[in-house]
Amino acid sequence: MVRAGVRIGHVLAARAMVRHCPEPESWLDVGTGDADFPQVARGYFPYTSFDGLDPTPRVLRARVVERVEEAIVGRLTDRHVTARVRERYDVVSLFQYLERVADPRAELRAALGALRPGGHLLVDVADPRRLVPVHPVGLGAELVAQGCTVLTGARGRRVIARKDASAP
Repeated sequence: MVRAGVRIGHVLAARAMVRHCPEPESWLDVGTGDADFPQVARGYFPYTSFDGLDPTPRVLRARVVERVEEAIVGRLTDRHVTARVRERYDVVSLFQYLERVADPRAELRAALGALRPGGHLLVDVADPRRLVPVHPVGLGAELVAQGCTVLTGARGRRVIARKDASAP
């Protein structure tokens, strides 16, 4: 069961994304676990295909109960995952994921690699200060350095960025 505060955060994130990308075709939720976010977001994006990526088999159970259409077990930086998701998605979401990985910068680069040019990245962090290893100035500065346009407050908990067409 999803805690009420987490569910509200998911609703607010989905609403925020509607303003920037109202009809994405495909969406990858990274670190999805039981796919709680895709379940909530489907109410705002009924025609979007949601896939889930998680290092645990929980994502496979999420597929069985149809919370995601495709379940991928692993990490974005795993070679087999990187090749499978390369420039495949209109939106990639990372909910409190970067704080839990050993190399957040590598995971962020891999997330951007999964986006099509012009695609959107949704990053939600519990504490933006914990991501100083990503970039000393902050997540927004790192996204700009990686070829993105930051569409929301770059220092807040939730950052939405668009991958520029010329970005690698």
